[in-house]
Amino acid sequence: MKKAIRIAIAGMFVSGCLGAIKIVAGLKGHSASVLADGLESACDVLASGMVLVGLILSARPADENHPYGHGRVETLTGLLLGLFLFNTGLFIAWRGLAGLSDVSHVPEPWTVYPLILSILAKGVLMFFKRRHARSIGSSALMADATNDGLDTLSGFVALLCLSLALWRPGQLGKADHYGAFLVGLIVSVTSLRVVLEDSLHLMDTMPDDAAMSRIREVAMSVDGALGVEKCFARKTGMRYHADLHLEVAPEITVRESHEIAQRVRMRVREQVPWVADVLVHVEPWPGK
Repeated sequence: MKKAIRIAIAGMFVSGCLGAIKIVAGLKGHSASVLADGLESACDVLASGMVLVGLILSARPADENHPYGHGRVETLTGLLLGLFLFNTGLFIAWRGLAGLSDVSHVPEPWTVYPLILSILAKGVLMFFKRRHARSIGSSALMADATNDGLDTLSGFVALLCLSLALWRPGQLGKADHYGAFLVGLIVSVTSLRVVLEDSLHLMDTMPDDAAMSRIREVAMSVDGALGVEKCFARKTGMRYHADLHLEVAPEITVRESHEIAQRVRMRVREQVPWVADVLVHVEPWPGK
């Protein structure tokens, strides 16, 4: 968790610096696509700040009113971040199209360099954020990594459109503004995936069949476990909480069935790292 927080803070610093550089370059160099990419990076500072708050709040331990912990804050942060990026993309796209009527200024050739710097820096950030988000199962950090990936892609698009405008300003002068429009469109369309994924988590959507089969397999490896009637799981932050209906021999005592259930609970927690805890309900095995 501490590493995730450090990564989020580093993302805020890098995005802030890149945003300032590209906004100044876009204004001074008369490039709509560079300015649009700079506005996106500036918004990334707020996005990373949202991720940071989500990570800090979700790390709070469980209490009387939140027995499953505060992990849902992290999922909610990812959803809000996706919605924020969607609206940001619409604004950037609208601003790019609004400037089509004014192409009197040809972009300066040196404006390509801030874009190249941004592509490299955001690519590195995306790699580290995505790798760590997968290791801890963080929706918010993964959303932030996706945002950095969008920045890398939008940087390429802006660089291509700017290059076309510089190559033939008379015939392709509007390409720079179309580049700004495409940057916003990429952000809006791709951010919908983040919104959909986190919405599914908030609706308690189950993991895939292979993941659920893994829980059943580990539970059945415990001596005394004769069957698994039902098995559910829901994401409560970075990990899942599972509900498992375990079948045991009907003639054993309550104490013995309880001990089997406890061994199942501990083994699943040990061998399935993405499961935070398991609630085991004991039932009599219907077999003979």
